[in-house]
Amino acid sequence: MDLFNITSGAVSLVNDYVPAVIKINTGYVTAPSGKRTPSYSQADVSVQLQELSSMDLKQMDSLNVQGITRVAYVHGNFSAINRANQTGGDILVVNGNEWLIVKIAELWYDWCKLIINLQRKT
Repeated sequence: MDLFNITSGAVSLVNDYVPAVIKINTGYVTAPSGKRTPSYSQADVSVQLQELSSMDLKQMDSLNVQGITRVAYVHGNFSAINRANQTGGDILVVNGNEWLIVKIAELWYDWCKLIINLQRKT
């Protein structure tokens, strides 16, 4: 049973989904000078952004993340930092702003709840 699709119609009446791009970290490209720059593949997604709940704040308590954080609900499964699997560093781009995925709050078969942190523009 796909509860995400069942509930998303009702929830989107209050808080609509917005188009976004997930930049999936694929590693690094090393220049001849030795400078490494991250490389990404991209996927178009629709996300719903919300403020963090009290339970989300408890999950974030030990991560020492500062700045602007939000929750994003998105179809698909994406990565926060997982050192054992050498994955992570995925970035969600919404309205031109880049948000680093810092934690997977919920991971289900075809959707996930991401805790994201706004990154500074460079």
